[in-house]
Amino acid sequence: MIVVLVNLFLVFFKIGLFAVGGAYSFLPLIENEAVIRHQWLTKEEFLDIAGVNQIFPGAISIKYATYTGYKIAGVAGAIFANLGNTLAPAILVVFFSFIYARFKEFPRAQSALEMIRLVVFAMIIAVAFQTVNSDKILSIKSVVIIVLSFSLFIYTKVHPAIVIVLAGIAGIVWK
Repeated sequence: MIVVLVNLFLVFFKIGLFAVGGAYSFLPLIENEAVIRHQWLTKEEFLDIAGVNQIFPGAISIKYATYTGYKIAGVAGAIFANLGNTLAPAILVVFFSFIYARFKEFPRAQSALEMIRLVVFAMIIAVAFQTVNSDKILSIKSVVIIVLSFSLFIYTKVHPAIVIVLAGIAGIVWK
């Protein structure tokens, strides 16, 4: 059991260490580790958690760490996975805050941050494509929902939860 707990801690520590850019940047890393490499979650479970994450508030990575850890090793597994998941970013924040304060005015540092932002953007887009049925993405219904949702997110201050609820209602009404 100790080996399992340490493994959960280390895997989620690694995920927390390399997930730069916020919520959705974690998803490709979690999928690679929890679904592909360790097979702790099935692809269906991974996608189900992604859907549930949209409904409940809180950090996405915490929900994945909690579910995965609990599934593999109960409450202790959830605790160890979350400790690993949160310890790495905490260490990084402290370390990089010192580095950033010292070098923030340097053009190369600004350029590095911009490149990292672009990679995070690409990761988010990749995850978005993986969570959608690629056969149906070009249907009229899908295009309408995507364009309307995107427009609401970009051009209004509508809360994302409202857009998600409206999309669910549209799915019920527009079959």
